[in-house]
Amino acid sequence: MSVEQQSKRSVTVIGLGPMGQAMAGAYLDAGYAVTVWNRTAARADGLVARGAQAAPGAQAAVAANELVVLSLTDYDAVFEVLESVEPALKGKVIVNLSSDTPERAREAARRLADRGAGHLTGGVQVPPSGIGSPESSTFYSGPVELFRRHRAALEVLTGVDYRGDDPGLAQLYYQIQMDLFWSSMVGYLHATAIAEANGISAEEFLPYLSSTAASMPGFQAFYAPRIAAGNHRGDVDRMVMALASIEHVRHTAEESGVDGALPAVLAEAVRRGVEAGHGADSLSALVGRFRQA
Repeated sequence: MSVEQQSKRSVTVIGLGPMGQAMAGAYLDAGYAVTVWNRTAARADGLVARGAQAAPGAQAAVAANELVVLSLTDYDAVFEVLESVEPALKGKVIVNLSSDTPERAREAARRLADRGAGHLTGGVQVPPSGIGSPESSTFYSGPVELFRRHRAALEVLTGVDYRGDDPGLAQLYYQIQMDLFWSSMVGYLHATAIAEANGISAEEFLPYLSSTAASMPGFQAFYAPRIAAGNHRGDVDRMVMALASIEHVRHTAEESGVDGALPAVLAEAVRRGVEAGHGADSLSALVGRFRQA
């Protein structure tokens, strides 16, 4: 390995929660020189014991390397750090793996460009336990030349899925994934609460839950081309029937002593579609209703 190649195998990681810890650890395992910083300095102790260098402050951490990975709670925390390290930003490439909205990612990219720094947005699709695995994946967006230059370093963390130049795209793809994930998780927990309220354990319910979850890709594959074509004919399902079924879920929950607020929210969304004249259409017509809202 040349001296130039060796110099590129260095990185700064700012933010040492569980995700940042896993990222810094993956770089150490891959032989990188790793500089770390966290507001609570003690979080760096385990990484320092493994060979990382703890910076005395955020500005020193940014100054240490061209490539700086941020793993912070949200972009409020990101902007606070960036303001504190402004003198050190010129010429740096900030890989922002913090979560927030697409527009805030674009704002971060603009701020950094004004200060002579590059910005790559990332949306990590796995928990900390998935960091370091090539089977895991992270969305990236921003200047393609920066992505290409640092791709090898990014692939230390996970596999990569580059979405385009728009810095908001990685966050957009991440957040729509989270939309589905959290809706599904809360639905799972609500269904499990009804099961347990009626003497069915979570373990006993699991195979039936798994069967329903396994059917979802088939539904999605069926509806996706119809949605793309604007085809919401009620030839397979009808919105009015979906409303009736969701109301049955709500009544079952309430009769079981379980909070019915979640199915009530779903029923209200479908009811608005029915009242707008889509009762005989497919439930997929809600895509248009949600966009209008």
